[in-house]
Amino acid sequence: MKKIYLDHAATTQLDQNVLEKMMPYMRNYYGNPSSIYTLGRENKKAIEDSREKIASCFNCKSSEIYFTSCGTESDNWAIKGICSFNKNKGMHIITTNIEHHAVLDTYLYMKKQGFNITIVPVEKNGIIDPAKIEKEIRKDTILISVMFANNEIGTIQPIAQIGAIAKKHSVIFHTDAVQAAGSVEIDVQKMNIDLMSISAHKFYGPKGVGALYIRRGIMIDNLFHGGGQEKTRRAATENISGIVGMAEALKLSVDNMQIYNKHIRTIRDAVKKGIEEKIPYIIFNGDADERLVNNINFCFRFIEGESLILMLDFKGISASSGSACTSGSLDPSHVLLALGLPHEVAHGSLRLTFGRDNSIDDVDYIVDNVAEVVEKLRQMSPLFETFLKEKS
Repeated sequence: MKKIYLDHAATTQLDQNVLEKMMPYMRNYYGNPSSIYTLGRENKKAIEDSREKIASCFNCKSSEIYFTSCGTESDNWAIKGICSFNKNKGMHIITTNIEHHAVLDTYLYMKKQGFNITIVPVEKNGIIDPAKIEKEIRKDTILISVMFANNEIGTIQPIAQIGAIAKKHSVIFHTDAVQAAGSVEIDVQKMNIDLMSISAHKFYGPKGVGALYIRRGIMIDNLFHGGGQEKTRRAATENISGIVGMAEALKLSVDNMQIYNKHIRTIRDAVKKGIEEKIPYIIFNGDADERLVNNINFCFRFIEGESLILMLDFKGISASSGSACTSGSLDPSHVLLALGLPHEVAHGSLRLTFGRDNSIDDVDYIVDNVAEVVEKLRQMSPLFETFLKEKS
């Protein structure tokens, strides 16, 4: 039985070259970067070299890159830090209804702290209309947060347009670029991005390390307090091997982006075509063009997504569902509901996210097994049986 991993939006395998770069800092170079002796200074240099490497990928200054533990921490710091520091200027913040929960839940937390929240709905294709964002800006608006690319349906948002709107109205603009970094060209200057969150394990780097870009001049409160690391902005002993690995992984991804994307897009498009040809009564979620090259998301009517994922796993295919059932909730994906899909349809979703390790030779195996499992589940579905009787 084949083993095919199709959940690269969840995490990616650590690149072998990245691992080799990390290894010396896991054992040999163990000095604390805050110390002044040689073993510590060597690690401090490794951190600063990594900061420079990451900054070069986004057209920003190395002093504007701050290391964190993950994308979730970066999102929390950006939102809580900006709200805390700027609350005397205003208490209104704006986001969209398809954000990752690291953003949405943080916004809801800020609501409990007295902030006014506007959640702007996306269009049916999963893309936000920048004009709707601008319409919601008020005199007391201090922050706009819009994700660069969606983790479930892969849609890429008009970040440059939103950034220009935010700049026009002197509102701070944050984007969660966790899914986009390494897969989409990002220029924080041209796009007028003020804060940006990334996470290493989404682009073949290690887990447990991320970064927050903070434009020079943006005033933000600290999320952590304690030591003087990260120019006193983020207290904690640095994850040196993780930082080195993240920088190497991002540089490899950015330098080879066109090659990787071409390979991944070819496989993704072949699987998409095969599924659409073999399986009836399906809905393709998100915009067909403005989306990440590795992402396809379907809803299969008359079945439940969790069963689909479990049965595909028996076939050796690792995938995910837009439904939150696998995390203990009976509610379907908030992203799919945001597209206007009814609950019973949104429950039958399948997200396939491809990576560098996938092969065009796997396409038929993927398509055939998805089709077989969907057919089996529909044969057991009283809803499908009723549908066929009414159809005939």
